[in-house]
Amino acid sequence: MRVGQDSVVPWLFSLPAILMLLAFLVTPFVLAVIFSFTNLRLLSPIPLRFVGLQNYVRVFQDPIFYRALGNNLLFVVIVVPVQTALALALAVLVNQKLRGVRAFRTIYFAPVVTVMAVAATVWRLLYDPDAGFINGLLGAVSGGAVHPNWLRSTGTAFLAIIIMSIWQGVGFQMVILLAGLQDIPHDHYEAAIVDGASAWQQFRFVTIPQLRNQLLFVVTITTILAFRLFDQVYVMTSGGPLDSTQTMMLMLVDVGFGRQRIAQGSAIAVIFFLIVLSISVAQRRLIREEAT
Repeated sequence: MRVGQDSVVPWLFSLPAILMLLAFLVTPFVLAVIFSFTNLRLLSPIPLRFVGLQNYVRVFQDPIFYRALGNNLLFVVIVVPVQTALALALAVLVNQKLRGVRAFRTIYFAPVVTVMAVAATVWRLLYDPDAGFINGLLGAVSGGAVHPNWLRSTGTAFLAIIIMSIWQGVGFQMVILLAGLQDIPHDHYEAAIVDGASAWQQFRFVTIPQLRNQLLFVVTITTILAFRLFDQVYVMTSGGPLDSTQTMMLMLVDVGFGRQRIAQGSAIAVIFFLIVLSISVAQRRLIREEAT
């Protein structure tokens, strides 16, 4: 009887989480797959019917889809390595025995707990071409020669979103890597010092290998979150100017709810899921092969 209780109790504790996953993740995705093969529209009297791969063909024939996918990929390629490297540097910095180090940890982590819509609104004000702090600072440094229109120019709008996103997310990675740094036995560094290793060699051959699991987790999670780019784009540019900041999540919402094409939006969601899943699996395998 005891064996039976030991096997049932863990499932009972896990049951609420399992039910929520089924209700809010698995079921909506299954419905999205089904709807993607139909002509379903939002608030439409048109009878529901099966249309096969028609929605997928429309998605792949839409040039905005390729612009959105390209922006997502560019965002991942830039943000993931830059943000991870910056987070590692900050983690090493706040791991030192410095005066006021707790205050620095709080300051660096504060953007993470700030609602993205609020952070994006603040940064939109900072990017204001006339009264924004950033242009004011650049004007003071350059004597007024530099005065970019950050969010209304196709050349700078996406860069502005990248900068804001790195600032907002680097604190989360820093905390994960800081926890990993504090778990590294000090004996490893003492042995390296005895062997005559420099500070850089200690970082390269002791710190980085010991942080392999944390780095793998951080890179994977950051990649997934980077593909979910939506809030800051919606608040700051709404995909403009001229679709230069369009993303797949923004396109999904616009097609599914703005244009009321639920079936086509479901097709975008399925394609988006398969792309993120493929990249995440390939990324994990690549990192593990390099680590072995």
